[in-house]
Amino acid sequence: MLLELRQLSVPPGQRVLLHNVTWQELEVILEELGEHRAARIAYDNGTLEIMTPLPEHEGNKEIVGDLVKALLEELDIEFRSLGSTTFQNQAMAKGIEPDQCFYIQNEVAIRGKKRIDLRVDPPPDLVLEIDITSRTHPSIYEALNVPELWRFERGKLQINVLREGKYVESEQSPTFPGMPLAEVIPQYLERSQTAGRNATLKAFRQWMRTLS
Repeated sequence: MLLELRQLSVPPGQRVLLHNVTWQELEVILEELGEHRAARIAYDNGTLEIMTPLPEHEGNKEIVGDLVKALLEELDIEFRSLGSTTFQNQAMAKGIEPDQCFYIQNEVAIRGKKRIDLRVDPPPDLVLEIDITSRTHPSIYEALNVPELWRFERGKLQINVLREGKYVESEQSPTFPGMPLAEVIPQYLERSQTAGRNATLKAFRQWMRTLS
C-alpha cells in the first residue's frame, strides 16, 4: 500500500477512495503523505478519502479565512487559526482535515499547544469548508462535536450550528450574533475577484466599523 501511495497522483478537483483502512494503516498513511502536501484526507469508519483541491477552492478558502480573521480582530476576540490541521478520534474512527478552522471560545484551552489531541482537547469552535468539489463531511464534524460549520457552496454561505448532535442551518452565526454574515461574506468574496485581496479586506473592516 505504501508503494502505491508514494506513486499516487490525484489531479486537482479529484478524489481517491480507499476502503477497509484500519486506524493503524491510517496513521502510517498520514505519516507517509507528510504534513506539507496539497492533498486533504477524510476518514470515516474504514473509508479513507484523499482529495486534491482546485486552485479556485484554495483562493476562496484564503479570502474567506482572512475575512473571518478580520471579523475576530475588529471585535477584539482572541483566536487561534489552525488551517487544515488533521483532527482525528480513534474511538469514533473519524478523521478530517478542514479547509480552515478556528479556536475562539476554546482558544485558551489550546493556547501554546504544539499538537491537538481530541481525547483531551476540545475540537475547533468554527470550521470552514469551501465545497467546490462536494468534499464536506458534516457527519464527521458532528461526531467530533464541532459547534459550528460554515459551508461555502455555489457562491452561498451556509451556517450550520450543532444542536443535539446534528447540524441545523442557521441564518446567523452564534459566534457573531446579529451580523448578516451569510449575506455579506459572499459579497466581499466576489468583490475580491475584481478589487483584490487588500482592498477587499480594507473595505470589509470599514463595514465592520460602521456597525459599532
